[in-house]
Amino acid sequence: MKKKVRGSNLQDKHEELRLQHYMARCGVASRRASEAIITAGRVSVNGQTVTTLGTKVSAADTVCVDGQEIRLEEQKRYVLLNKPAGYVCSLADEKGRPVAADLLRARYSERLYNVGRLDMFSCGLIIFTNDGDFAARLSHPSAELEKEYIVDTSLPLPRTLAKDFMAGVRIDGVFYRCKEAEELNARRMRIVLVEGKNREIRRVFESREIGIKSLMRIRIGSVGVDGLQYGEFRDLSNAEVAALLRQCKNSPSASAENTEY
Repeated sequence: MKKKVRGSNLQDKHEELRLQHYMARCGVASRRASEAIITAGRVSVNGQTVTTLGTKVSAADTVCVDGQEIRLEEQKRYVLLNKPAGYVCSLADEKGRPVAADLLRARYSERLYNVGRLDMFSCGLIIFTNDGDFAARLSHPSAELEKEYIVDTSLPLPRTLAKDFMAGVRIDGVFYRCKEAEELNARRMRIVLVEGKNREIRRVFESREIGIKSLMRIRIGSVGVDGLQYGEFRDLSNAEVAALLRQCKNSPSASAENTEY
């Protein structure tokens, strides 16, 4: 009987995967982000630099990223972080800005990467994992996984903004539409997205010349902030992970990553 490598889904060490899929299973980055790392010439297989995305590797190969050998993760991690404003969602930042993943490094030895993104000036919930399949499933636009935000503005909200955002607005040729928008008071709105385009909320508000003082994500699918303070994090339970996957409308083979607001 072939021995299964725990947490890898590989039946034996010679079973092959595409290099970007293997990297995701090693906790380097999501499959899409791993593709960019490969094409940048940062990956070697058995001592040879590889830039071809179709390359196949197995656990028997020696795979290095930036000269450091990577290995299949023994344990899958699913971590919920309440990101403070001022942190970027990246494995590293060339400008030297604080990185959200650094908030987790003292607790976890695994290489964890963020599922989707929050921009530097936004705060709130973001999930980190070393499970590439989980990340791909949740972050693909076809998942239509709900994300809920609270937006505080510097000026009173236009009376029609919530209605217009739900109906859809076109800005510089890009169509933006939220699932729900509710004005909570003159300068606060609750918004639910299911397909976050790049800086979607900020661009809609900027189109109405309304400055945003605070943008916080308070829910991802069925997982809410529930008293988690800025900078704090916790492991998602098995039930929460399973529930998030059930709430995705895409197929398990979905494998892209989007960037939100």
